[in-house]
Amino acid sequence: MSSRNKQTGGDTIIIDAEGAVLGRLASKVAQLLKEGHRVYVVNVEKAVVSGDKRRVIEGYKIWLSIKTLRNPEKSSPRRPRNPVSIFRYTVRGMLPKTFSSGRMRLSMLKAYVGVPKEFEGREMFRAPAPKVKKVVSVAEIAEALGWRGGG
Repeated sequence: MSSRNKQTGGDTIIIDAEGAVLGRLASKVAQLLKEGHRVYVVNVEKAVVSGDKRRVIEGYKIWLSIKTLRNPEKSSPRRPRNPVSIFRYTVRGMLPKTFSSGRMRLSMLKAYVGVPKEFEGREMFRAPAPKVKKVVSVAEIAEALGWRGGG
């Protein structure tokens, strides 16, 4: 499951996000990054957010309506719209806020839509599926925000 990483001294861990709850998975990944592991997360678009579909998507769409005071007609903060960016943004919020420490740890995270060829056939850690019935996949949220990609 893990191999020794020469650069950081930590292990390399591959996680399959299919069916995992986004927040719980992000907190585990943030914990692994703090311990010095290099983490690769595949199938990010198949992670889920618990809750009613309409309500979850409207919550994410509120982000898009927030503007800056500097020039509210023209500019607004950049918001993540694709599954990888949504996942990285979630993990980033759980890392230390100091610039160098959090930025360095976030650089040790790689997330992918689907499974890249380099990870096919390798052993992956799979997070447990949620016990709730109402879930929305990250791909559905991203498509509602304007993501046009596939995988």
